[in-house]
Amino acid sequence: MSFTLHGLGVSSGIAIGRAMLMSHATLEVAHLTLAPRQVDKEIARFDAAVAAVKQELVQIKENTEHAPAELAAFIDIHTMFLEDSELTDKPREIIRERRCNAEWALVQQMEHLVQQFEDFDDPYLRERKFDVIQVVERVVKELLGHRGKASLKAAKTSRDDALIVVAHDLSPADTIAFKDHRFAAFITDVGGATSHTAILARSMAIPAVLGLENGRALIRDGEQLIVDGLRGVVIVNPDPRVLDEYRLRMEQIELEKSKLKRLKTARTESIDGLSIALHANIELPGDVPVALESGAEGVGLFRTEFLFLDRGDMPDEQEQFEAYKKVVKGMAGRPVTIRTFDLGADKDLNPEGTAGDRVKTNPALGRRAIRLSLAEPKMFQTQLRAILRASKFGPIKLLIPMLAHAHEIDQALAAVEQAKSSLRGEKIVFDENIPVGGMIEIPAAALAVGLFLRRLDFLSIGTNDLIQYTLAIDRADEQVAALYDPLHPAVLMLLAHTISSAEKADIPVSVCGELAGDPELTRLLLGMGLRCFSMHPSQILRVKSRILKSDVGELAPNVRKMLRLDEPAKLREALEKLNA
Repeated sequence: MSFTLHGLGVSSGIAIGRAMLMSHATLEVAHLTLAPRQVDKEIARFDAAVAAVKQELVQIKENTEHAPAELAAFIDIHTMFLEDSELTDKPREIIRERRCNAEWALVQQMEHLVQQFEDFDDPYLRERKFDVIQVVERVVKELLGHRGKASLKAAKTSRDDALIVVAHDLSPADTIAFKDHRFAAFITDVGGATSHTAILARSMAIPAVLGLENGRALIRDGEQLIVDGLRGVVIVNPDPRVLDEYRLRMEQIELEKSKLKRLKTARTESIDGLSIALHANIELPGDVPVALESGAEGVGLFRTEFLFLDRGDMPDEQEQFEAYKKVVKGMAGRPVTIRTFDLGADKDLNPEGTAGDRVKTNPALGRRAIRLSLAEPKMFQTQLRAILRASKFGPIKLLIPMLAHAHEIDQALAAVEQAKSSLRGEKIVFDENIPVGGMIEIPAAALAVGLFLRRLDFLSIGTNDLIQYTLAIDRADEQVAALYDPLHPAVLMLLAHTISSAEKADIPVSVCGELAGDPELTRLLLGMGLRCFSMHPSQILRVKSRILKSDVGELAPNVRKMLRLDEPAKLREALEKLNA
């Protein structure tokens, strides 16, 4: 029987293949009470399982030589979790204190850690709870004697068909384990646009649909699937007519990809001769080669959070400096915009209370980004000094996230001056004129953009958070993802107001959110006056192709008319005409 499932399309493209279901250990393990004499033996069994999983991850890491840098990075994250006392020492304490079995103790500690990650306000950090779950699942499988390699062995008989991995969730270690197979796509029950599965799928140019909720339960092993990563659709057991239609679309996509590669060295200019800058968003120093291969003219957003994740201590100035220097030198004279860390630090108001009497804060509205930076001046100074030191090796622009108030801008600029002064005192060379900019990602900032234009050297619009805050939609929550609408009239008004205000003040402005990498919105942004786009490297050539076929002089009046519309249907109709 043929049927269709709908989820979140987080990595575009089309794949046709056979379903390969990934089994996962149930985390609802039984609670067993041990005799006192069995406790030491149970702890030894737990230690042996952890050691076995560590060794498995080491072996997987050794096979990542030709895999994207993100894969190895996520394996490192899982290994660090296994080495953290919260997942090693704490379960031992629970086993000894409660005289319980290792599986139950580990899952109890996992639930405690998952709750802590859910309290983070940053979507990327919240997604790391899935890493904790996956690490625990691996250890539970080992304790139960359910190794993950059995499904691999069974799948090897299906080498003639492309494999589409179907899972409740997918760990980076699992994707590497399947790298010898012709796997064509990922589909999972959970996950959002910032989950590691989405990040990996985009970096590997593999279609992915997440947030299907019950896909793992509804799809049977070996069934034929069509995965449409653009529309977020999975078709199970398609009929011949639908299959032929999608095969034709796949051929067209492959032909388009080969054509796009020819544009890599072409100048990015509109038909009427306007030069447009296309930059890359990166998260790791290892992303630089991919950015250059895509034809990026610079780094428009270097997210520095990776240095602060999954570790028991903060990276010192030298470690940060080396990472920033590596990116700057790798870009060989191209501009690099480094965003100071966008981490959250929300704390439960009553951590000792029960779930029923606790006061819950909204993590998206808590102490994060610049709010945290100003609250932790020592940590902020360490990062600012490291960034300034790296500016000796190439052009760096310093970007401050989540600004909303004039006093935040003034305090951030004062912190930059303090870092400069300390470096001068130590006779350390840096770029004295390093540009300092702010992110526009809160509606208040967009509406009061004059505060920013009078104080800063450039602006960068973070559309992911701007849309999230404007529409009160958690973009990482698949249950409300359908309401996340970049074409909402309020969103368009905020974008247009920010871009036009910056243009009038002769202050550079870029867009670094997902909108910048959507070719369907390229002409809309050009018509608004945007001249600098920053996006995932995989999207650069598609956007460049759209720019090369656009006449900005003709677009501008049509976009002005479009912005006067407030009916969703009319806005979409106008966008279609703009792209015709």
